[in-house]
Amino acid sequence: MSEEEGEVSGQLESFGTGMGRESKASVVEWLLADGNRLTVAALITAAVFGLLLLFGEIGVIAFENDDSVTRLAGGMIAGSFSLVTLVVSINQLILSREFAAADEFRDRLSGVMEFRRDVEELGEVPASPAEPGTLFDLIVTATGDRAARLEEAADRETGDRREAIVQYASSVRESTEMAREELEGADFGSFRVLSTAIDYDDAWQIYAGRHVANSYRGELHGETVKAFDDLLEALRQMNVARSHFKTTYLQREVTRFSQLTILCGVPAVFGAVVLGLTYADVTGPTIHPGYLPFTTSALIALVFAPLALLASYILRTATVARRTASIGPMIPQMGAEEGHFEAEYDEED
Repeated sequence: MSEEEGEVSGQLESFGTGMGRESKASVVEWLLADGNRLTVAALITAAVFGLLLLFGEIGVIAFENDDSVTRLAGGMIAGSFSLVTLVVSINQLILSREFAAADEFRDRLSGVMEFRRDVEELGEVPASPAEPGTLFDLIVTATGDRAARLEEAADRETGDRREAIVQYASSVRESTEMAREELEGADFGSFRVLSTAIDYDDAWQIYAGRHVANSYRGELHGETVKAFDDLLEALRQMNVARSHFKTTYLQREVTRFSQLTILCGVPAVFGAVVLGLTYADVTGPTIHPGYLPFTTSALIALVFAPLALLASYILRTATVARRTASIGPMIPQMGAEEGHFEAEYDEED
């Protein structure tokens, strides 16, 4: 066994688990991405209501000073209008992409159709599925099939060369099986398709596959080289599909967020007005002092609802953008000493 062969085999053994997908079942992950955005917004609003009651109960805040509350209500009204204006601006930015000349739309369509022809060739089907979940499942299935073919082709190799190829191919195949399990019954609007595409570590698989293939390029049989090329092409198509899904999904999400913010903005402004008028009487609050903590806290929470909605959607969109910031085998989320092969410049004498 040569020194280079031992290095590749050892590093594949060390980082083989990096090719799989990590479990993301924590509360933080649910809050950032997996949870329903309306549920997250409702929890934030309920937390505001509960904290106000708690602070009032322990004496941190008071609800009796009409001057303070009316000034607070005025600021809330101005803030609600500012938030609605911001959302309208975001919506206009999205709509600006929909205004284009016919030749631009033709170019966009040509790019999409070319991608779909590549997927049809990859999956050996007459037409690529129109539904995103089924389309991604087709790409994942084809990738797993090509990984299995690479495993079979590796039987022609010997020694550590064969071991490294089998280890890499089996890891890719296991990752595709895990992805297919998560895609069962997935609906594009449920975020599961995009979440599965984001979690799939195709960047690492492309990087590791190229390293293994190029390390043994002069020693591999022709069928093994072809199997490597076919698998890497499938992984590249998966990377393109993920970027396409991300763009489409984020456009839908931001548009839906704009609609919901406008719908929540009107009750929020109304709640702020009611809060100010409740304390506007010359004799003080128009509600019995015993009910003031609940009423005032509920109205303030209602005013916070659009902000909670903004926070819930920004958390997801920012998380998606951060995790898909790179294209191809560029893995910024890995540390400097994590998941990489040794690569030194070979200076010729």
